[in-house]
Amino acid sequence: MPTALLSVFDKTGIVDLAAALHAAGWRIVSSGGTAKAVAEAGVPVTDLVELTGLPAILDHRVVTLHPKVHGGLLADPTNPEHQADMAEHDIEAIELVVVNLYPFTSNPSIELIDIGGPAMVRAAAKNHAHVGVVVNPADYALVKEEVAATGVLSAATRRRLARDAFATIAAYDAAIANWFDAQPDEPEALPAGLHLSMELAQSLRYGENPHQQGARYRIAGATSWWDTAVQHNGKELSFLNLYDTEAAWKLVHRFDEPACVIVKHANPCGVAVAADAVEAYVRANACDPVSAFGGIVALNRPVTAALAEALAPVFTEVVVAPSFEPDALEVFAKKPNLRVLSASAPVVGPLDMRSIDGGLLVQHTDVVNTDTSTWRVVTDAQPTAQQWADLVFAWQVCAAVSSNAIVYVKDGQAFGIGAGQQNRVDSAGIAARRADGRAAGGACASDAFFPFRDGLDAAATAGVTAVVQPGGSVRDDEVIAAANEHGITMVFTGERHFRH
Repeated sequence: MPTALLSVFDKTGIVDLAAALHAAGWRIVSSGGTAKAVAEAGVPVTDLVELTGLPAILDHRVVTLHPKVHGGLLADPTNPEHQADMAEHDIEAIELVVVNLYPFTSNPSIELIDIGGPAMVRAAAKNHAHVGVVVNPADYALVKEEVAATGVLSAATRRRLARDAFATIAAYDAAIANWFDAQPDEPEALPAGLHLSMELAQSLRYGENPHQQGARYRIAGATSWWDTAVQHNGKELSFLNLYDTEAAWKLVHRFDEPACVIVKHANPCGVAVAADAVEAYVRANACDPVSAFGGIVALNRPVTAALAEALAPVFTEVVVAPSFEPDALEVFAKKPNLRVLSASAPVVGPLDMRSIDGGLLVQHTDVVNTDTSTWRVVTDAQPTAQQWADLVFAWQVCAAVSSNAIVYVKDGQAFGIGAGQQNRVDSAGIAARRADGRAAGGACASDAFFPFRDGLDAAATAGVTAVVQPGGSVRDDEVIAAANEHGITMVFTGERHFRH
């Protein structure tokens, strides 16, 4: 009679699994809450103490850490020496272990660091040629199916389960190490190590280009807004769909009022706030309709049928919003290639990572400060209430634009965005041409200081009357003087927002 050892924190499905194993002729061994749940369901269960002769001790810290458990898991039934040791020490073989671990990430603490569970999982996974190991309740159905059909688990299943088991332990240990690293002696320091365990979360249509494969991976045990996203319409997502949608979704959630962000190639080409989402979309699209063609549209309000009708005539790759009214989905259903996503708000993590050869570049996540009490007016002219509002809006948008970044806005609407240029004056010129006079009387934001007055002069030519920038150039006095010459009010934030 084969033996299955059940020891789970999450009892979901464990009783049905125990019943299926018992019906297939297996003996069930368990302890604690798992044994109680199985017994109360009427399934015969042998208490683990009958195998080990030792009850749980040290406040339940030691239960399964015993030679009769690990001997039963690690024994090779084809090895005569192993069989002799088992006979001498009265050790019984264990052919299946079902374990899920203390949920450390739910409330990280010393007491939620599982010891016995990982030890059993590693032992069974190492000996997967003879032992099955299950760490995920999602695999219970497969186990029940195979034992019902043949009485045992197939070699292929045991191997796959072993792989999953080691991956689970790796992720568990990584979470614990990261918890320790998140409590450094110097609170502002980056962690001493990064322990990443990633799992395939989503296969994608292709990578950046159609000849490249692409996929989304997530940190094992973690979830993101992408895991809440529901695709209601459209083709399969590609690598760049996710990359650009991520940029749009994060930026649109910087605004409390109804807002729309349109992103193309990871840069916003339209941003606006308004009294309602329809107006926000119309205003955002008006910023740069040429670039908006084939872009990503993100909204921070539910999408109505009226908004869907406004958006439908423009070729768009992805629309993402908190939710969609049924009538709006009916409008989008007429556009079979349009990808429509609803999702929860993004959560900004503490670290930003980018791959380089042999490793990662890691930095603290860039946080945009909009507390104007920490900003400094450096010109003779003082901002009006409307100019303050435009300066804050421009600063939020500019921080999301690739450097060198220049943004012209007016009344909560972006009109000119210059991105990714090797010099700031070119970005200012690009933004001015796109604004085409529409930002006159509005504000300009620069993600870093103006190294020369030419950038400020370009902003003046665009007609803006207020400028926000970090300051810090050796020529700040020249730039301030230029602003005073043009009658422009200028504010220094003290922080730059390069984005490469």
